[in-house]
Amino acid sequence: MVPNSPHSQVTISIESLASSFESMMSGDLSMSSGVCIFRIPKILHRHNPQAYEPNAFSIGPFRCDDDNLKPTKKIKMKYLQGLLRRSTNSKELLRKLTGAVTEIEQEARQCYAGPIGNSSVEEFVKILVLDGCFIIELFRKDANEVSKDQDDPIFSMSCLLEFLKHDLILFENQIPWLVLECLFNMTMVPGAKSLIELALEFFSNIFSSHKPIIKPNQFANHEIKHILDLLRLSLILPLDQSNRSDTGWQPFPCARKIKGSGIKFKKVAPETILDIRFNNGVLEIPPLLVQETTETIFRNLISLEQCLPHCPPIITSYAKLMDNLIDTPEDVEILCDNDVLDNWLNPGDATLFFNKLYNDAYVKRFYYHDVCHKVNSYSKRWWPKWRYFYTHNYFTTPWAIVSQVVALIFLILGFLQTYYSIVGYLGDKKNGS
Repeated sequence: MVPNSPHSQVTISIESLASSFESMMSGDLSMSSGVCIFRIPKILHRHNPQAYEPNAFSIGPFRCDDDNLKPTKKIKMKYLQGLLRRSTNSKELLRKLTGAVTEIEQEARQCYAGPIGNSSVEEFVKILVLDGCFIIELFRKDANEVSKDQDDPIFSMSCLLEFLKHDLILFENQIPWLVLECLFNMTMVPGAKSLIELALEFFSNIFSSHKPIIKPNQFANHEIKHILDLLRLSLILPLDQSNRSDTGWQPFPCARKIKGSGIKFKKVAPETILDIRFNNGVLEIPPLLVQETTETIFRNLISLEQCLPHCPPIITSYAKLMDNLIDTPEDVEILCDNDVLDNWLNPGDATLFFNKLYNDAYVKRFYYHDVCHKVNSYSKRWWPKWRYFYTHNYFTTPWAIVSQVVALIFLILGFLQTYYSIVGYLGDKKNGS
């Protein structure tokens, strides 16, 4: 036979091939139960790469070798230096910090899914200590617990602070919360705010223009995995999920159609933007701030829910609902007019953002099933539609209102004239008989 032809035969060693498989399966193939930091799947990354990539700061081992992010390492070193200088013995404190992180190095390493490069234990601990102390010092400076230097580039240059707020919420740019907590507890001052309070205050305006009420106690029975997970929990924990049915999905009308069906929008101020309710013809929606970092935080939260094992897709459900609610720039304007959307972007850009937000994300259990069912059922009723149509078309201007009042008066007069004519006719007929 001709070599390499379709009919040629290749001799292989079955024993060698089987041994090769056995060798590959001999290692630990299970995923660590503590894994919580993943690389963004390409199917999600492709929709907006900028929403997943750091602008200026690398946090953790995934991006530490990026040459474009190395210039800011000097800032992180300066923050570490400032933290150590407040100690009576900075050298001893540095040794204690590195020693403590070394003890939890294996647990911290298991938080990362997949390989994290060829970093040795020493290099990995170095990254965690430097980045962890930088974040802690940043939060304390932002809360004015630590004085800021006059030449601090983060607080003297607006762009760097915004870059940092973007970079700290990236899924790939996280370090385990257990590392942050370890370093924080070893450097904390008695009477100061907790790490949870400092972190949530730093990101206080990421979802809403109004400063949220921070309740650190609500996190007491929940394991925080990293900063991004803390932000997700801050949205989810205030929700009352006891009476929710999340078994399926049904289409949800856009804001224009909802308004046309006679349903009113109402701005409410609960503890979380996720708490959307429908009661007696009123769709209650907490106000959402739409700004430059909004797409970044939602895309990374959705990626977290898609990757983390046994994680309910509540944020993804919210994104799906908002995508249905906002179909055109007109829908954005309707929600803005009702103060349930605080949009800092162009209406067209905001529409595009919502329409592509949850693409390729899978929602097995839809959290807003009950809300959708109630809205769709109410939309089929004729009276709210007729009432909205009449008031929207005939009571929108003073002259239209006057004309309707005049028409109503003539209608009443016409009715009275007819009534008395009939009464008079019946009276005459009776007298004539």
